Order: sequence, then structure tokens, then C-alpha cells
Amino acid sequence: MTITQLLEKYDVPVPRYTSYPAVPNWQQAPSPAQWFAAIDAALQPADASLAVYVHLPFCETLCTFCGCNTVITRNHDRSAPYIATVLAELDLYLASVPVLAQRSVAQLHLGGGTPTFMPPDVLTALLHGIASRLPLRAAEYEASVEVDPRVTTRAHLDAMRAQGMTRISLGVQDIDHEVLRLVNRPQPLEITASLCAAARDSGYESINFDLIYGLPGQTQSTMMRLAEAVLRLRPDRLAVYSFARVPWIKPAQRKFTDEQVPSGAAKRELYEVLREALIGAGYIELGLDHFALPHDALAKSASAGSLHRNFMGYTDRRTTSLLGLGVSAISETPSCYHQNEKVITVYERRVGEAEIPTHRGHLLSDDDRRRAGLIRSLMTAGRAPLTDDDRDEARRELAPLVADGIVEIDHRELRITPSGKPFIRNAAAFFDTYLRNSAREGPVYSKAI
Repeated sequence: MTITQLLEKYDVPVPRYTSYPAVPNWQQAPSPAQWFAAIDAALQPADASLAVYVHLPFCETLCTFCGCNTVITRNHDRSAPYIATVLAELDLYLASVPVLAQRSVAQLHLGGGTPTFMPPDVLTALLHGIASRLPLRAAEYEASVEVDPRVTTRAHLDAMRAQGMTRISLGVQDIDHEVLRLVNRPQPLEITASLCAAARDSGYESINFDLIYGLPGQTQSTMMRLAEAVLRLRPDRLAVYSFARVPWIKPAQRKFTDEQVPSGAAKRELYEVLREALIGAGYIELGLDHFALPHDALAKSASAGSLHRNFMGYTDRRTTSLLGLGVSAISETPSCYHQNEKVITVYERRVGEAEIPTHRGHLLSDDDRRRAGLIRSLMTAGRAPLTDDDRDEARRELAPLVADGIVEIDHRELRITPSGKPFIRNAAAFFDTYLRNSAREGPVYSKAI
């Protein structure tokens, strides 16, 4: 079977598996007492570590490819009150889970939205507020931020670096004028190049570019020009995401016609253009959609077998718990998932009333935890151990993927073949009992390719 035929056969809706169960399959939200108990239990061991994610939702304009939870506004005066609410939420946790203040923060990530929508002094207040409440692990601490080059200034870079930011992720997506016009993100390459140079000059240890393939208007020739531009700037790592077309969730994507948006084999060919250029320039392909130069911590963790995947995507270290702060932010402990309210006014009201703003969550069963570990292993290392029962079922259920050369199954494990990497989400779905047992009305997930 040709690669084109395989792409057509397996380009079906499946989760991205930043968690298991995937968010649409969460079934039992924890009570506040259960959620506090889950955090407390996870952080009781003396060697427990914590990651903190802060969601900063504001953007001046809507990029129509975006699937994030955003608030579109040009009113920058909303920044400081929102930060005060985020810190008030953290105070609620510290009052109910005292062990939080005794465990070092190994990772801090600011995501959005556009974190640099906020003025430098407001970001300083946020970072200082977190550091004054939670101990930071100086020897291993990593702090990262997502930025939009169009609104990020040198003052932003210097202010965040002064507060301990070590890594920066630039939203690039593409460089082609027509592609960027179609997705409502005009961003001249010169802006990206200038910010990249300024970040290096400010002392950031690692620079990431976010790119997207499958956007309307992209062709193999535009992707080649994108690859050439990226290699000139040479970021330390890249995330090359598949455009998740989910118009039933993000209505702005309805403006794209099927004819404008590459799909199937044509879409995958766009990724391959980038992939070949990056690997030829010395980058290492990691997991599902990441690349890094050999010196970068992400590449080193993959080589050491410690690459991890959570709600923030691929990361070079695993922490005991992930605490999400801000509207729609997702948290994780070994026994529980938790998501905050997704509507900012509801989030702010509930925190103002001294409530943990739970929107939904999931209490993990023993089977959930086992399967989550298997899926994580497959998504990070390309292999997962099999029990006798798993192996027999895998040979039955995955016979088509074995026949098509996508996976290999022996008496010990399930492995993704080198040519099977585009289909890793399809293979991971084998372990997903929620997906196999669900009967949903209407679309839920983006397609695999």
C-alpha cells in the first residue's frame, strides 16, 4: 500500500493524547475536597516536584487557526485585575493544601492567548507573585513563555528574564503573506527575526518556534520557503503542529472551504517538506511533532528515555503534579485531572467568591492510570510494554496496522515502525477504551494526520 493510500485509510478523528482519558471522555469531576486531597497526596513525598501553568487568555485579534481559549480585546487595562485573580486563585490552593508551599516548582509555563498582551510591569507582578508564594528550584528550575512577535518588545523580554524566565516560544506558524492573510495573522518575517535575536541577546537559554502545517493556502513551495527561513534563524527546538480543523468548536474556522485546506496525503506532504529540511540541518525528530537540536534539553531527554508528555505537550522532565491557574487551565495529579471554568467572567466571579473554579475533571481509575502510562510511552518513546492479555488483543485489533507496516508486536511490546510515525495517534487509540466504547453524536476530535 502506498503512503498516499495509508494516509487516506488512517486519517480519521482520534485524540491528540496529551491526556488519557482525553478531555471529552472525562466522566466524574472531583469535589473541592477530593481535588485538594489529590494534590496533597501527590506532593506528600519529600522528593515530589511541581509544574505550574498559567493561562493568560487575552489577544488583540483572533487568528482563525487557533483552538485555544482566548479573550479578544484591545483593552490592556484588563491585564492587572486578571493577574490579581490568578494570584488569588493560587492563594486559595495554598490555604487548603499547605504542602504546596513546601515543594519546589521545577517548571513554570505562561501560555495563552498572548502572555505578552500584558505590559511588562504586569508580567513582572505575576512572576514575582508566584515566586513569593512558591519555592523555585534554582538548580533545575525552568520557566518558559509563549509570545506573539507582533506585540512583544525588548522590555517584555528583559522584564521576564529578570524574573527567571529561561525559555521562550515564538508563535511563527508560517511566513507566507497569503497564508497569513487567510488566517488573520499578518506577521512579517523581519519581526520574528528581530525578536529571535533580541531573545538571544537577553540571555534566554532555549528558543522555540511554533509552526503549523495544513493551513489554507499552504503548498510545498511555500513550505520550502518556510523551512529555509527557519534554518536561517536556527531556533533550538520547534513544534510543528498539524492544523486541527474543528469548526464545531471554533466557528471562525468555518470561513475556510474544504478546497482551501490541505488534507490527507497532500497535508502530510507539507510536513515532510519541513521534516526533511530540518533533519538535513541536524535537528532530531521527537515524538509526534517536535524537533530539537542535539544540545537542547528536549533532545537530551529523548536520548535518555525521559521525554514526557502532558497537557503542555512534550517536555524534557516529568513532575509529580501540574497545577493550572487561570481561566480554562488544566491541572493534573497521578489520580485526578481538573479544568477551570472556561468563561472568564465565571472564572473571575468564582475566585472572587473564594471558590476553586472547577469546570470539569476526572478521577482516574487504576485502569485509567495504566492505560495513560502505556499511551504516554507510545507517544514519547514509540513503544509500549504489553501484558499477555494486551498482546493477544493487540494482535487482533491492530492486524491492519501490522499488515501495513505501521506497528510491530512481539511477545514484550508494541512498537511504532520508522514509517509508522505519522500514524502514532492511530496506534495509541488501541489502548483507549473510552474511544472504542463511545457512541457520540457529531464530531469530537480533529483528524489523525
